[in-house]
Amino acid sequence: MADRKSHRSMTREEQVRRSQSRHGGAPSHAAHAGGQAPSRPRAAGRSRTAGAHAASRSEGASAYANRRRKKRRGRVLRVVLVTLLVAFAAVGTAAAAYIAHINSALSGNVSDDLRAQLSEPVQQSDPFYMLLLGVDKSEARSEDWGGDASNFRSDTIILARIDAPAQKVTLVSIPRDTMVDMGQYGERKINDAYSIGQGAYMVETVEKFAGVSISAYAEVDFEQLVSIVDTIGGIEVTLPRAVQDELADVDLPEGTQTINGAQALGLCRARHAYDDMGGGDFYRAANQRMVIGAIVKKILQLDPVSMLNTVSQLAEGLTVYPFSVTDIVSLARQFQGFDVDTGFYSGQTPTNSTYMNNLWYEIPDEAAWTEMMERVDAGLPPYSDESQDFTAGVAGSIGVSSGDGSTGSDGSSEDEATFGGSVLVLNGTDVSGLAMSRATTLEEKGFSVYADNASTNSQTATMVYYNGSAASKARGVAQTLDVDAANIAENPGDYSTDYDVVVILGSDQA
Repeated sequence: MADRKSHRSMTREEQVRRSQSRHGGAPSHAAHAGGQAPSRPRAAGRSRTAGAHAASRSEGASAYANRRRKKRRGRVLRVVLVTLLVAFAAVGTAAAAYIAHINSALSGNVSDDLRAQLSEPVQQSDPFYMLLLGVDKSEARSEDWGGDASNFRSDTIILARIDAPAQKVTLVSIPRDTMVDMGQYGERKINDAYSIGQGAYMVETVEKFAGVSISAYAEVDFEQLVSIVDTIGGIEVTLPRAVQDELADVDLPEGTQTINGAQALGLCRARHAYDDMGGGDFYRAANQRMVIGAIVKKILQLDPVSMLNTVSQLAEGLTVYPFSVTDIVSLARQFQGFDVDTGFYSGQTPTNSTYMNNLWYEIPDEAAWTEMMERVDAGLPPYSDESQDFTAGVAGSIGVSSGDGSTGSDGSSEDEATFGGSVLVLNGTDVSGLAMSRATTLEEKGFSVYADNASTNSQTATMVYYNGSAASKARGVAQTLDVDAANIAENPGDYSTDYDVVVILGSDQA
């Protein structure tokens, strides 16, 4: 009460001074005049405060909006990434399923007996043998004999030796009428083995007959040959004489020409076109090897993707084991730059025709057959003399059949250079990395190369040494590295014999 009374007893001037003291400001003109303080300054103060709050709210709203936009962008980015990952996973799954389907088609018909018989693992870095069978399962034959496999015979039997490092493929036809001893089944024509035990027994029989271990198997129904050739756009063949055979439904002129699948099938079946020569099966077999070589040549020209697609289209008509589609493409890539004309060797089992028990048989010439297989196993052409190939100049041919005459022991001409095979490159200088550099150059040309250091670092002139029959490969190496031909020589025995060619790099390459 005292305070309130004291406050009422204060003069107006004192109240103003007290108000001034409280608010820290000078009295307005209205205060001095005894009127009430105007409201504008206070309103103005509220306006500035509200503006600050508004600005703060605006800035906050902007920051919030930015945060929202960033969150939205983050969500969108996560969605995109997840979508891409799902897409990639789907593509990867689809690709895996695609590859699995092809592999299943290639080996789906392989029996457990055949898998067990092919016990030797395939090492693509080493030569290996493969049995190629052409089995005629046409509808006409099925109607006559029934669809059971025991009613079929292997009309085409080819033993193939494949040597990727040396860039060589050798095909040896075994006449279907060749007489062989089948133990408990007696002496029979070799193509009977298929009706007895299908692929597994064919492999076992050919292994014993040829004296080699077979690691791989391929079988094609003759009817599928049409789609194989048509899928790759036809093949080019050269016929020394016209081939006309009504029963095989083929009529082809003499000379080089591109043929389709139906014509290729007719060519592989035609034996009556050579009735005037006798032994039509021999000439037909030569044509079959030519067709196979032409198919190989065409496929090797494809890029990896096209090759994969081609194999997928051919898978339904082929049985192949133990190769997957990726194995096939990998092996084919090793043969990039492969020269079919010089690296493809061809021949057939030497036999004598004999008529026995109302049937014609081909009796093997044991001595000649042993010699042939020794040559084949050593990586040489099947025949030691071109005269041994009596189908030459009559039936189609491809590559090299003999290693003598006007050609070198590897089937190449004396001045010919081939670009493939195994090469050991040794650095004979003190220039670091020289062997690796030259090895890369050779690999790009098609050679399989290993680089190391020589026992000396003072070599001046580069030398190229070849082992055995690899003279043409040495010429290819010399040309690739621009080495004088005078510096090519046979290995004097001072360097490794595990390679076709050994290179000692000198300072002229530095």
